Amino acid sequence: VQLQASGGGVAQAGGSLRLSCAASGRMFGGYAMGWFRQVSGKEREFVAATSWSGGSTYYKDSVKGRFTISRDNAKKTVYLQMNSLKPEDTAVYYCAAVYSSGDYYYINQRDYDYWGQGTLVTVSS
Repeated sequence: VQLQASGGGVAQAGGSLRLSCAASGRMFGGYAMGWFRQVSGKEREFVAATSWSGGSTYYKDSVKGRFTISRDNAKKTVYLQMNSLKPEDTAVYYCAAVYSSGDYYYINQRDYDYWGQGTLVTVSS
């Protein structure tokens, strides 16, 4: 599975951006997906995750109610809708995938096998 993240850019505080992560390969529906982010000089951190069906999702506390992860398995794409952006959301955002035999989500980056290249999100105050 190869992942291509896009949609990053510059937004003002309170604004919105939608990130996309397109997957290549024959299978996508069996893969749990996650979004992580990293600020320069800091460790990469979990943001949001979805099970392969999209029926189960989980969020970092600081983004709950502002970010929404979703997926379109027919399009082999997972999305991260980011609303009410804050300057502290500024980071490089990465999508990741892991094959899952069950309909689970994963929040530990060590569980993921495939990573996209990252897309930069900058939120200005």
